[in-house]
Amino acid sequence: MDPQMETVIDEIEEMGLPNWHAMSIQCARRIEDDVFSRGEGATVKSVRDFEIEGKGRPIPIRVYHPGVENPPTLVFYHGGGWTLGTLDSADNICRELASRSDCLVISVDYRLAPDHPFPAALNDAFSALTWAANHANEFGADPDRVGVAGTSAGGNLAAAVALRTREADVSLGGQFLLYPITDVVRGTESYTEHADEPLLTRRDMEWFWEQYLEDPVQKYNPLAAVGRVADPSGVASAVVLTAGFDVLRDDGFEYVQKLLENDVPTTHEHYPTLAHGFLSVTDSVDEANEAMNQLADHIQSQLG
Repeated sequence: MDPQMETVIDEIEEMGLPNWHAMSIQCARRIEDDVFSRGEGATVKSVRDFEIEGKGRPIPIRVYHPGVENPPTLVFYHGGGWTLGTLDSADNICRELASRSDCLVISVDYRLAPDHPFPAALNDAFSALTWAANHANEFGADPDRVGVAGTSAGGNLAAAVALRTREADVSLGGQFLLYPITDVVRGTESYTEHADEPLLTRRDMEWFWEQYLEDPVQKYNPLAAVGRVADPSGVASAVVLTAGFDVLRDDGFEYVQKLLENDVPTTHEHYPTLAHGFLSVTDSVDEANEAMNQLADHIQSQLG
């Protein structure tokens, strides 16, 4: 493991925090917000909070303007196993994305499980994308250059949204899947090798799926477990980031393979010495910082 990444993990472990699945949901939410809300982050022209209309309730969003003329738009979905996460816990990543990729970034505060199980988060995620495509010009952004991105569970939502756009009147310029969840817990090498990895364990992932799916049969729905889609052909071009020390490593590997087998233009960036969540520690880990720069280059290339 990268020595700087190891130091970050040691510092988190020294806090004496239980694994996610060992806490109550409310406690886990507070801890996740405290640990991953890391301060001011990169400077952007403006940051504004809004609410947009969703299905059954308003959807809070946060809009980051990079300060360039006519930027593309990137709709971002935070991680947290569909159960944790806030606009604040994703703030640092969104600032970095806006600053480095020169995109208008729209961060989405989708509904969380188990209060709102599948497909509530996906419906909010898709509503936010269609809203962004229809209103990006009001922020001075280009409505014809729109992409989706997300970390972990947010990467799952970004992939599912991309699949849904094939049957909708929305033009999507790219999907950026950052150490994404693509299938339920199973016997992959990464789930075996990294079952007790400090930042995300196998049992954590089992617990997150238990919160997200109200009915176990939903694990066969490709809009929940996107890796089970029979034919992803025609979906927007993809960039997928994976980490070596991550139970989700093979989720990313397998989805990349499925996209490529179905002629979807796909770029895979693998970081063997990093761990799950590395884009949240770009200020402490040089390799993670370089990964963010490479991601920004890909976003600019596909949307810019």
